[in-house]
Amino acid sequence: MTETIVLHIEGMTCTSCAEHVKEAFEQVPGVRSATVSYPNGQAEIAANSAVSHESLAAAVATLGYRASIATTATGFSTKQSAGDSLLRVAVIGSGGAAMAGALKAVEGGAQVTLIERGTIGGTCVNIGCVPSKIMIRAAHIAHLRRESPFDGGISAMPPTILRERLLAQQQARVDELRHAKYEGILENNSAITLLRGDARFKDTHTLSVRMAEGGEREVAFDRCLIATGASAAVPPIPGLHETPYWTSTEALASQMIPPRLAVIGSSVVAVELAQAFARLGSKVTILARSNLFFREDPDIGEAVTAAFRAEGIEVLEQTQAKSVAYADDEFLLTTGHNEVRADKLLVATGRAPNTRGLGLETAGVAVNPQGAIVIDKGMRTSAQHIYAAGDCTDQPQFVYVAAAAGTRAAINMTGGEAALDLTAMPAVVFTDPQVATVGYSESEAHHDGIETDSRLLTLDNVPRALANFDTRGFIKLVAGATSGRLIGVQAVAPEAGELIQTAALAIRARLTVQELADQLFPYLTMVEGLKLAAQTFSKDVKQLSCCAG
Repeated sequence: MTETIVLHIEGMTCTSCAEHVKEAFEQVPGVRSATVSYPNGQAEIAANSAVSHESLAAAVATLGYRASIATTATGFSTKQSAGDSLLRVAVIGSGGAAMAGALKAVEGGAQVTLIERGTIGGTCVNIGCVPSKIMIRAAHIAHLRRESPFDGGISAMPPTILRERLLAQQQARVDELRHAKYEGILENNSAITLLRGDARFKDTHTLSVRMAEGGEREVAFDRCLIATGASAAVPPIPGLHETPYWTSTEALASQMIPPRLAVIGSSVVAVELAQAFARLGSKVTILARSNLFFREDPDIGEAVTAAFRAEGIEVLEQTQAKSVAYADDEFLLTTGHNEVRADKLLVATGRAPNTRGLGLETAGVAVNPQGAIVIDKGMRTSAQHIYAAGDCTDQPQFVYVAAAAGTRAAINMTGGEAALDLTAMPAVVFTDPQVATVGYSESEAHHDGIETDSRLLTLDNVPRALANFDTRGFIKLVAGATSGRLIGVQAVAPEAGELIQTAALAIRARLTVQELADQLFPYLTMVEGLKLAAQTFSKDVKQLSCCAG
């Protein structure tokens, strides 16, 4: 008698694996045929009733795969009904990586269960990118009304800041985008089931979900995507945890602009919010353990520090808070040099991955010493059927990286092959002037054994900057010394974020600086600065006419 046997196969990473497993099964005596699906992680075997499950499992084991056999009266799991044949994908989280992955998995034919313990949409739309950029833009408008390079011909009018109204406007746009891009999509997609609760791995193919409304629920899966994001990391400064300090979440939701604000931190979140609060009326002091942007090219930190000090923002370099106290509505920060007093304290010293409590060890998912999930270029974890994407991993913490990673993870879950190449990943910091980078800095290139040839063009050589009467900053190109090929760009300039993607495309296209210099760029745009910077490798741009090609 011939029967159909269905086995779970673990360890397959591509369609070629499925072919190898198929061939192994068909060599077992008594097996008439075998069909193996990589996306479903299953094998359907037509075999004589005398075929033992041990022989089938052994055939898979010799290739390094493992068969999961559900026991029935005959010793095997039988063929699933049509309703159970879809690939089951569990997604933990609902932010950029999670949503991109869930939607792409549905496109690949999967049935998705998405689990979220908090607010739908994750960090970016709710408490990160969207509200911060709205606040930064409002602060920029306030700054321009207070002062600009054209005050001699346009009377400055110090603005009245109505923080409550600005906050209401900010939150309304956040709510609108969350509903349009997350909640509404989930409501209208029947292939995605939303569970509100806290997920934890019970075993390698099952999640236990503590439901928000009470009770527990188990979710079985064939593939899983972990996309739980990250939270503010708070340093162990004596006394800090006993005070009502802010992280970026509380700062963005605050209904007041404090008269004095101290900021601990020196990177993206710290500098963006420090300048925004300063422009909205706070007296801001930044405590930088080293320098601003100490991980970047030193020219970046120097330029931003100079711009901040020109606006009245106090930047204390090489300064670390030794202790923090709070009394009578005032913070007291003691440093190795002096004391800093403030009405509010913002701690912005980085973000830590949300991986605790997931039971990753139960699933065989490895993390690095910082608690971030280790993944390969295909977003696979150390457990081959479990994937991870976004800020909970060891990838750069940008929402567009997270979304791209989630999409590629889903492609790989459902039978495709996709990798994420971050060699030309642009990054932008929304200060004024903005900071934008892509590719190698000089020091990074030298660390990797690449000899470089670099040029730095100050903005007083860029016609757009001259027309704006704002020449703060520079554009720096890094090229390979031998090849002349562009491998990195660092820019500090108003709207630097609008030029960096052109630089990324040039790096991706493997252009030399001469080929970049030969391109047509529209006159009186900031991106023309890339062409001018490229021309400095062979010319003195001060001796060129305005729009010399």
